[in-house]
Amino acid sequence: MNNIKILIIEDDEIAANLMREYLENCTFTVECVHTITDGLSYIQNNDYHLLLLDLNLPDFNGLDMLKSIKNRVAIPVIIISAYSDIQNKIQAFKYGASDYMIKPIDLEELEARIWAIMGRHSNIQIQNEKNIFEIKNSSIFFKQELLNLTSLEFELLSILIQNKNQTISREVLAKSLSSISSHRSLDHHIKNIRKKIGDNGNSPLFLKTEYGVGYKLLF
Repeated sequence: MNNIKILIIEDDEIAANLMREYLENCTFTVECVHTITDGLSYIQNNDYHLLLLDLNLPDFNGLDMLKSIKNRVAIPVIIISAYSDIQNKIQAFKYGASDYMIKPIDLEELEARIWAIMGRHSNIQIQNEKNIFEIKNSSIFFKQELLNLTSLEFELLSILIQNKNQTISREVLAKSLSSISSHRSLDHHIKNIRKKIGDNGNSPLFLKTEYGVGYKLLF
């Protein structure tokens, strides 16, 4: 898996460090800055796959930065803000935000949303040495054959690919995919993915069920 680099721009150092420590434990590479000025400098001098951006920063408004970088850099942005009013959300999405989370945030939910966003962006390519699963150009290839997936199946499988050989809980998968209403619905989509990769549901080679916990993709 490619090493996914994340930049956090958050003036609350305690909150920033909590996010950094949690995400580093999830195998991400994370850097933190506390002002827009430093954030712009880091973005200009480094390649990041994702930006976590607070709106209320000491030197400039986060929305102004969002508008500025979206005109220059193709990078997904998750807004993390105490502002819950609809106008801020509308402005954020209008300026190109990929997601919007309201403080205080749940770190497990943040992780799930990051994986979902990574799966949707074609500039993130994940493949393994044997080329069994490959994500490119917003599509997934299995043994070099394009899989015909629904958008929800694509996001589910992307999360599992990016967490290969790790069990992902049902709760994390459900949080990352708001259209999944129940565990039964999740099981249905997993079953469809198995069919599309030719995996035997009774004795799967790739997509394993960890009973009472979640799912694991092995390759």
